[in-house]
Amino acid sequence: MTREFDVLIEQDEEGWLIASVPQLPGCHTQAHSLDELMQRIEEAAKLCLEVRGDNNSDVRFVGIQRLAIEV
Repeated sequence: MTREFDVLIEQDEEGWLIASVPQLPGCHTQAHSLDELMQRIEEAAKLCLEVRGDNNSDVRFVGIQRLAIEV
């Protein structure tokens, strides 16, 4: 069975790429290249699914909004 997940990718101030899967709480990893990052997040997602069991009640990722706050 193939399941699809959204991957959120950010870059920190040191250049690390950070990936997380919003539908799988706690599923995240980091790498220096996009190819390596995608391999690592696939491994992390498989582990998260293995740990949480075969739960098909997926949370649907809706999107990202930007919030501007004057400080």
